[in-house]
Amino acid sequence: MIALSNYLILSAVLFAISIAGLVLNRKNLISILMCIELLLLAVNTNFIAFADYLNNNLGEVFVFFVLTVAAAEAAIGLAIVITIYRNSHTITTEDLDNLKG
Repeated sequence: MIALSNYLILSAVLFAISIAGLVLNRKNLISILMCIELLLLAVNTNFIAFADYLNNNLGEVFVFFVLTVAAAEAAIGLAIVITIYRNSHTITTEDLDNLKG
């Protein structure tokens, strides 16, 4: 049996890595999307850990909703990245000034 604190430590480490990735590497759109997915994975780890700890299946239901949103975000985000790359031949955020309205 794994303790709740171990799950929470793992989730905190994943969350810290994703926030550090978002703050430190803001130049590549693919890296930004991967950090957002890692952030959602940390949230899902918390939901599952507390659902198991409290013997309540509601946390697992939330995980399915978060996974659905994450899949939609990944698909739409990658479609936007591909469209931007086709138009400007770059995916660095510094070179995307033409998107300003």
